[in-house]
Amino acid sequence: MSDPFRPYERLVEIRILGRKFLVPEKNSLLRCFQFISPETVPYGRFCWNQECQYCRVECQFPDSATPATLLSCKFLVCEGLRVTALSDELRRCLKDKLARK
Repeated sequence: MSDPFRPYERLVEIRILGRKFLVPEKNSLLRCFQFISPETVPYGRFCWNQECQYCRVECQFPDSATPATLLSCKFLVCEGLRVTALSDELRRCLKDKLARK
């Protein structure tokens, strides 16, 4: 079985709805969601090529004051990224990882 992740040398820190996660650099945000929750994200209703729109998120970039709406299957993750809103499908797939403990 091949590795679904692009080669990476380090993990970068991002925040999803206020929670910190370490994810592999040089990978799409959707792949990083899969890294965080490998037991649910691969089974979500994602097309992985921007057609379904189920991976839409709102993000805040470290160097910008303006939030951006984007498709997580097409965006490469960056250090300090803050995901402030998730599609319903992503919220369902990540609910256990985002639950406060």
